[in-house]
Amino acid sequence: MNKISTDIFSVGVNDFGTILFEELWPLNKGISYNSYLIVDEKIALIDSVEYPFAEETIENIHNVIGDRDIDYLIVNHMEPDHSSSIKKMKELYPNLVVVGNKKTLSMLDGFYKITDNLLEVNDGYNLSLGNKNLVFYLTPMLHWPETMMTYCVEEKVIFSGDAFGSYGAVSGEGDNVDPEDDKYKDEILRYYSNIVGKYALPVAKALSKLSHIDIEKICSTHGPAWLNYDSVKKIINLYDHLSRYEAEKGVVIVYGTMYGNTELAAFRIKEKCEKAGVKVVIHKLTPNNLSYVLRDIFKYDTIIIGSPTYNMSVFPFVANMMSAIKLRGVINRKYSYFGSYAWAGGAAKKVIEFGDSMKWNLISQPVAFKQTFQYSGCDEEINNLCNNIILSVK
Repeated sequence: MNKISTDIFSVGVNDFGTILFEELWPLNKGISYNSYLIVDEKIALIDSVEYPFAEETIENIHNVIGDRDIDYLIVNHMEPDHSSSIKKMKELYPNLVVVGNKKTLSMLDGFYKITDNLLEVNDGYNLSLGNKNLVFYLTPMLHWPETMMTYCVEEKVIFSGDAFGSYGAVSGEGDNVDPEDDKYKDEILRYYSNIVGKYALPVAKALSKLSHIDIEKICSTHGPAWLNYDSVKKIINLYDHLSRYEAEKGVVIVYGTMYGNTELAAFRIKEKCEKAGVKVVIHKLTPNNLSYVLRDIFKYDTIIIGSPTYNMSVFPFVANMMSAIKLRGVINRKYSYFGSYAWAGGAAKKVIEFGDSMKWNLISQPVAFKQTFQYSGCDEEINNLCNNIILSVK
């Protein structure tokens, strides 16, 4: 439990046991389910937690307010990692009023058959707790249709739901947290690219809606709270940057390989580019690391895709990656292709078709080599590819 301000407390929990978030995304540093308590003449709980952690959160709440009742539960987002303990909360606090917009309340019925003691709010609705006022801002498709944010006027705190969040457990570092710190930035980027990345336009609309509000603190449902002016400015600027698909100069070499020939080419390209001073990250595609690949594709502006031909098409892990990129609508990237084939090609054509469909800029002719890399005689083509990458990035 940590203090956000004199009357606002973080009463959420850390989860170190879940291995895959949404059964998809690796959690090497755990994750937090953040819940916030505002103590005034009336008491409001902002978001709840996943059901297995309800008792721990209830204990945290009790440590703040003792036997007082909670008057309102504000539901910014209905995804079950934030809502599945609502029934437990209503059992413990039978007079609790659940607050949400029209779509939220429909989902409450659908998920949990909760239909009583509800308060429906719309954009700009003001809820008084006594000395503090909460104003609600609907932010649909960030990243579900019911998502909204709650602004505490007097404290200048925005409770942002899943927006501005991060993977990783929280440690109560408070004012010292900096979203540009390497300790946090990669996990913020990975969270954004995995969870929010598809919804660039709703992100932009939400940022526009919030632009007239004086925000001094941001409290997300995952990851650290941003509790000073610099960190708030940086995380908002980062989301603005990401919503435009802007990227740093650098190269992501991402490849699939069956027998190592495409892999040999990948490391040859990496070596040559790094010798020329180009920033390069490299990923061998497996079922478990797409999360990190997407992070770097959002981070850097050039993507070099390696794939052997497999059934006249791309290697399945490469196909899965391209599908994930397309789903997220990643634009403004430069790219090319390299890879092996045994007797007939096909992968190069599929990658180029993919790049064309994304309106990416092809910076070099694809390099497709027959059978083994070391005996293929493709050194000149690889050198040309590397030179074009270097020229493009520099």
